Amino acid sequence: MKGPLRVGIDVGGTFTDVVVVDAENGSLVARVKVPTTHDAEDGVAAGIVAGLARALAAPGVDATRIAFIAHSTTQATNALLEGDVARVGIVGLHGAFGWFARAQMRVPPIALAENATLAPSIAFARADDEMSIERAVAALLDGGAEAIVATEAFGVDRPAAETRVMTATRARGALATSGHDVATTYGLRARTRTAVLNAAILPRMVRTSQMTAAAVARAGIGVPLMIMRSDGGVMEVGEVARRPILTMLSGPAAGIAGALLHENVTDGIFVEVGGTSADCSVIRRGAPQMQPARVGGHRTMLRTLDVRTLAIAGGSILRLDPAGHGAAAVRGVGPRSAHIAGLGYACYADETDVATARVTFVAPKPGDAADHLVLELASGARVTLTPTCAANLLGYVPHGDFARGDAASARRGFERAGERIGVPADALARLVLERAAATLRPAIDALIAEYDLARGDVELVGGGGGAAALVPFAAEAFGLRYRIARDAAVISPLGVALALVRDVIERTIVAPTAADVLAVRREALERVVAAGASPESSVVTVEIDARRNLVRATASGATAGANPRVAAAATAADRLAAAARSLAAPATSVALAFRAGDFEMYERASPRGTDVCAVDARGVVRVMLRHAVTRHTTVARIERALEHALEDASSYGDVGRALPEITLVYGARIADLGTLADAAHVLALAEEELRGVDDGASVAILAARRAG
Repeated sequence: MKGPLRVGIDVGGTFTDVVVVDAENGSLVARVKVPTTHDAEDGVAAGIVAGLARALAAPGVDATRIAFIAHSTTQATNALLEGDVARVGIVGLHGAFGWFARAQMRVPPIALAENATLAPSIAFARADDEMSIERAVAALLDGGAEAIVATEAFGVDRPAAETRVMTATRARGALATSGHDVATTYGLRARTRTAVLNAAILPRMVRTSQMTAAAVARAGIGVPLMIMRSDGGVMEVGEVARRPILTMLSGPAAGIAGALLHENVTDGIFVEVGGTSADCSVIRRGAPQMQPARVGGHRTMLRTLDVRTLAIAGGSILRLDPAGHGAAAVRGVGPRSAHIAGLGYACYADETDVATARVTFVAPKPGDAADHLVLELASGARVTLTPTCAANLLGYVPHGDFARGDAASARRGFERAGERIGVPADALARLVLERAAATLRPAIDALIAEYDLARGDVELVGGGGGAAALVPFAAEAFGLRYRIARDAAVISPLGVALALVRDVIERTIVAPTAADVLAVRREALERVVAAGASPESSVVTVEIDARRNLVRATASGATAGANPRVAAAATAADRLAAAARSLAAPATSVALAFRAGDFEMYERASPRGTDVCAVDARGVVRVMLRHAVTRHTTVARIERALEHALEDASSYGDVGRALPEITLVYGARIADLGTLADAAHVLALAEEELRGVDDGASVAILAARRAG
């Protein structure tokens, strides 16, 4: 019998992509693209169902073999951006003297789209009075509220009253959420605001998720539908009824998950290029970078990917001054795209037709300048010039790439436009790519600066159908290395198909003890296993923010029953070459230092210490650290070796000692112990991580110095 399959569905602005992946070797079994059904009665669910039906009909696909199915969604983000939200009522719970808490529970109107505001109503109730709660719920629902938020000071510690509000609301057939559903840390005002946003998108999200889950069940797929989260993991579809807000930025998260899990990016800047926009994000030490989300200028308790979305892409339209001459006539590229303007690309048209095209200009949207180039073909079709056309003309798009077009057709198009302003075709094409790269550069430079990346180590990794249109030229212009991801055009649905189950537990704890830290870690692990992850595949990373008294544990793991990918082992030469590329050093200066479990540790001496990377049997670099301290030991001797590594790699500054970030490599696992401030916490987490492992098992300790 053939092995299990994994299905990933990515709902984009224009198309919904479905891929089916062989879970044993990671190969693509089927790929389907259908239009995204924004305007259908069933919304985007209709497109998901249509794409899934086509994928299940593809050769080699058997619904009974599907061990995992998930989809990303733009609905949460779009609902907030467009102001398409439900009316929200807040039940503010208080004690006998709750005047201060009442003030914190009032959420001022939140600006969403233009002329769209989320303005929740509020009713107060005694937390210990069942009738008071019933009256508050009834008043809000009778007043037109479509979803109810329950909120109480310290509700994260004692959620019983918030739960009573939700029970009373659901008994009346309405949707409800609470402060403790969306956050587990203190901060009543921000927690209530986050819950209001969560409630505002509940009806729309629940309706779509239920329809999609029902379609999956009807198709004979016997595993639960999963939904992509904003941090690149997935959660069961049932969680949407509690926390739909966790799906914000689900679309960009899918692409980053693809970069991590399909392309095996360890460190780099991932640039996903579509037809209308490009998303830029940093991957460090095999993890995406997160930040607190703000909506309408207000802080929330939601952590999302740090993604910079730019209005430049493979389909951005060339804009010219109709009366201009020379290079100065080039006004820009984008932000409008060919898709938005209803235009084709010159590089995908017939060369003969383009050669005789008439040059004209349009304003794609009301209020736009009438300077967007259009080439009217004799057939009546209309095309334009884009970065994709320019990259094809100048030879940046390789054979077989999704963005590959006809270079001759592109040349004819640039000749026609160039004649209008007196600029040769090649020079005009280069100007297009220069303008596109200039739009991209500030975001790339900002990410390098903000995350303190060594410019010589930075690699741009291109994903999305338009990657070859922008990334090669931009990397050349910026003096950076680059690569286009495998299967770049479907990197997002691949990321969904290969995604891990994930959950995050945060607790406000003053001066946490080692026992406190372990308790939060265990809770995160239990949550992710309960959500479908297998215990043996699950890993937990812990962060402690001493200034905010915050302990955060992030757990992730593969779903039980879905086999991990298996690939052929790389040769020793290939593993050395991979290490040298990662360390940006000649292979002659990189040496195999030792082995730990399934991994090889390659090191290179540098003036400030040791540069090290861990390479797995497939030749994939899983960890790369600069100026690190390494130790090779066994489980039985881990405590003494860790103490030495902590001492040798600690930094000292004005705020005292900064412990290094510790990574343990053993067996088939890489365990990032996180960002900790107390050596006792590190030792306790290491003991917990290695519990049950044979005393003689080899362990690598990688300690990354932090700024003091």
